[in-house]
Amino acid sequence: MIRILIFLAAVFALGLGFAWLADRPGEMVVTFNGYQYQVSLMVAAVAIVAVVAAVMIVWWLIKSLWNSPYTISRYFRVRRRDRGYQALSTGMIAAGAGDGALARKKSKEAAKLIRSDQEPLIQLLEAQASLLEGDHEGAREKFEAMLDDPEMRLLGLRGLYLEAERLGDRNAARHYAGRAASVAPQLAWAAESTLEDLTGRGDWDGALKLVEAQKSTRQIERDAANRRRAVLLTAKAQALTDSDPNAAKAAALEANKLAPDFAPAAVAAANLLFKQNDVRKGSKILEAAWKAEPHPEIAELYTHARPGDAVVDRLNRAKKLQELKRNNAESSMTVARAALDAQDFSTARREAEAAIRMDRREGAYLLLADIEEAETGDQGKIRQLLSKAVRAPRDPAWVADGVVSERWAPVSPVSGKLDAFAWRAPMERLGQLIDSHEDEADVPVLAAPAKPAKEAEVIDHPAVAKTISEAPTEPKPAVGDDQITPVTAAAFAAIPNDAEPVEPAEELARLPDDPGVDPDDEAEKSPRRFRLF
Repeated sequence: MIRILIFLAAVFALGLGFAWLADRPGEMVVTFNGYQYQVSLMVAAVAIVAVVAAVMIVWWLIKSLWNSPYTISRYFRVRRRDRGYQALSTGMIAAGAGDGALARKKSKEAAKLIRSDQEPLIQLLEAQASLLEGDHEGAREKFEAMLDDPEMRLLGLRGLYLEAERLGDRNAARHYAGRAASVAPQLAWAAESTLEDLTGRGDWDGALKLVEAQKSTRQIERDAANRRRAVLLTAKAQALTDSDPNAAKAAALEANKLAPDFAPAAVAAANLLFKQNDVRKGSKILEAAWKAEPHPEIAELYTHARPGDAVVDRLNRAKKLQELKRNNAESSMTVARAALDAQDFSTARREAEAAIRMDRREGAYLLLADIEEAETGDQGKIRQLLSKAVRAPRDPAWVADGVVSERWAPVSPVSGKLDAFAWRAPMERLGQLIDSHEDEADVPVLAAPAKPAKEAEVIDHPAVAKTISEAPTEPKPAVGDDQITPVTAAAFAAIPNDAEPVEPAEELARLPDDPGVDPDDEAEKSPRRFRLF
């Protein structure tokens, strides 16, 4: 549009110029070689314009003829390049679709039409075709050749990294990832693999630098970066606890500042502060972490903050934690443990039972069994509580990739992933899955196979017969002929001393360690269910 306006403006200006000359008559005289030529000014102007136009046309024709070989060759070169890019595009689509034969065919066609130094994607297509054909050695050679080209270096490192991962050579994979991360830390695959390598070797400072580089390149969000830094600083504090307590304390405090609800960081920072006799600051850190998420390690360290405290002082500190987080099972169990140590059995029992009501789990029953053993020593009740503990859900623990650990660790021992351990209940046991809701759910009762009933022996004694006949009768249920009328206690009381003894009916032998039936459960006793455990 702008070019059209400029053209129209030029034509309009030329027309104005000719009109201006036409309105001003004049003559132009030219003397050449003894001849004198006299023409009007308008004719002279038209002649000059015509001569200039003719010269320009002749120059264009000469230039076109002179450049015609180059123009023709460029036409065929562009046509060849277009065909090459079309083959390259088709080959890349075939490689993505998994068609190795078509990808190889189009890679050869593209290599003939386009030079590989002009288009690096040809090398990628050849490597992908080799992978689809199962020629991993040839693919690795092509990826190694890409390392010499600065433009293709990262692509070659990526290919070699994936091949090393396929072969299970983690050292080689981390080597290639480290080279890529040093050049481009924004690459997620390179940064993650390098981070696993650094944390696996315990190079916490190097890992912190890499996380900072990831944060600066906006590869990870700010909250995720702070979480990773807190984990790495906590691991660094644990590693330097014995060798450099001051550096360990600084790292732990920074970790706690980045993630106040991260229990391992709070425990590490408070522990180092307690070792330096700063009980007040360490207690505040633990209290803040306890408010965010109660944890048994926090409770254990908080109640034993001063080693010289009496058991009553530890009980008071446990009650203070309970005030910070009321109606919580972990708070009740903390008070129950401290009360058990202080021999306050009533408080310990009350809090343990409250913990069971809030969170029915294994540790609460075991704690109640310890209280029972310390207070009464009733082995029957103890065994009963232990049997309930076996069937109850397991206590939370540090779990990562199916591994249960008593202590927190910064990386998973299986996959090497950072911050893999989570505080949660491990996988449920089979017995727990079957019996966890036995009191609430109605489990169908499986009928036992019918057996021929024994003939009841008739007690031939007049006193017994009289008592049975005088006893009030109850309506009999509509059952088969094998129903036996029970003998009441009054009938046995009426038997004289000189009566002949009768052999008792057979009954199941009771195991010597059988705890018996809980009096509380006896009232709610239901028909016997079949259990696996």
